[in-house]
Amino acid sequence: MKIDKCLDTLIVGAGFAGMYILHKQMSEGFKVEIFEQADDVGGTWYWNKYPGARCDIESMDYSYSFSEDLQQEWNWKEKYGTQPELLEYAKFVCKKFGLRKNINFNTKIIKSKFSKEKQKWIVTTDKQKVIECEHLILATGNLSTPNTPKIPGLNNYKGNIYHTGAWPKEMPDFKGRKVGVIGTGSSAVQSIPIISNTAEKLIVFQRTPNFSLPARHRDLPKDKREEYKKNYKKYRQLAKNSSFGIAKYQPPTQSTFEVSDEERNVIYEKAWQEGGQAMLFAFTDLLIDEKANETAAEFVRNKIRKIVNDKETAEKLCPKNHPIGTKRLCLDSNYFETYNKNNVSLIDISNDPIEKITEKGLFTNNIEYSFDDLVFATGFDAMTGAVNAIEILNDEDVSLKSKWSDGPKTYLGMMVSNFPNLFMITGPQSPGVKSQMILSIEQHVDFIHNLIIHKKDNKYKKVNANSVNQDKWVNHNNEVANATLYPLAHSWYNGDNIVGKSKGFMPYVGGVANYKKICDEKVSNNYEGFEFS
Repeated sequence: MKIDKCLDTLIVGAGFAGMYILHKQMSEGFKVEIFEQADDVGGTWYWNKYPGARCDIESMDYSYSFSEDLQQEWNWKEKYGTQPELLEYAKFVCKKFGLRKNINFNTKIIKSKFSKEKQKWIVTTDKQKVIECEHLILATGNLSTPNTPKIPGLNNYKGNIYHTGAWPKEMPDFKGRKVGVIGTGSSAVQSIPIISNTAEKLIVFQRTPNFSLPARHRDLPKDKREEYKKNYKKYRQLAKNSSFGIAKYQPPTQSTFEVSDEERNVIYEKAWQEGGQAMLFAFTDLLIDEKANETAAEFVRNKIRKIVNDKETAEKLCPKNHPIGTKRLCLDSNYFETYNKNNVSLIDISNDPIEKITEKGLFTNNIEYSFDDLVFATGFDAMTGAVNAIEILNDEDVSLKSKWSDGPKTYLGMMVSNFPNLFMITGPQSPGVKSQMILSIEQHVDFIHNLIIHKKDNKYKKVNANSVNQDKWVNHNNEVANATLYPLAHSWYNGDNIVGKSKGFMPYVGGVANYKKICDEKVSNNYEGFEFS
């Protein structure tokens, strides 16, 4: 086999995770490159260009902390970073640290196999180039493989089809058109109000209503931005010491029923007016006690009932099959208000699912709905989809996908037993999606990079995750999740949105502070759970 290139480290993906690990390894003199299937950096924020796309973490938090110069140079314009602004930020970082020269764009990794003979990974691209590397790092993202439901007749549809997770570069013009949107998750909640502004008719097909709280989005005042910059060190430390990696949301001190009904409603109202995810941080027991959670859930339902004029529509929009916060909590700008518009209608498909796509639209409940454009806001094959899209074989020809057939198993969300020198950033059983992602990315990258340095300094060829320690970590992850209300929801956290996917709660919800403490302890104990050879 002809080897086209030899590297110390090959990174898959040029999002925020890939760029940071590239910067770290370049700084240490490693021969390292990224392979990225898109034509630019940005990852999630490259692909998710749908109308209204923005982050649900405030921009001053959702940013790199590793460079003080970067923190001071970049000026966020809005409270929540929009997709264009986040993409520009990614490009700015790429340029500032001279990363582009080490990134191969428009290139997809399709196969990787660990060579027993060479003790290295042999990686194949879609251009039939073969790269040999000592370390293979998957920075593929948790929400990067769009899920399009396999609805019969999809290929028969004559109109335009879009997916919020793979939006075209040229923004479609929905002016005067009839549009169908399937899904009411985060991307739908953000895009539906925008599409409704120009569409002649917008029909929303909802299977499961989701809780959504007002974002209270606005321009970011200069004085607020400068105050944050002056105190970045303090805010970053607060974030690291928190459960979800967000500085402003520190752990609450009282439980739900320690206060009167009247006082509780005042607290919820304050959180609602503040916007963002403040409500979930109102009391200590909202995510562990069903009765406590129900007080917050009913408060939000009553808000929906007051906002939406049509009582039947309002009730359809009220989530009743899962506790609030156990699915990804949406933040919106006038989402529920959109259903008061004459050109917007909501179709409940929970009992009468979509039977088929037709040439003109779709068919359900003996009714054919026609439209010019069809938008799938149906989410992603989360956390494992992008990894499983690559054929990854160990030196015994066992695939990672087969190892994960009963659900993913990792050690700390960063390595998999019997797949030496293979690393993943914010993988399953790590805080990842249940945290401020960039904070978790930086913590993971620092850990993995230092682990590789330790391996190199001690002249080891391989590092592997111990299978016993891996099993213990997976069990711990499950125990922590089962002590909460999270498993009660049918969500992508559990893999419930993908037909045939093994079910199990994937993120670590023990908190980023606790997770980092565990990781630090492993390092102090001579990298406990990792085997070097």
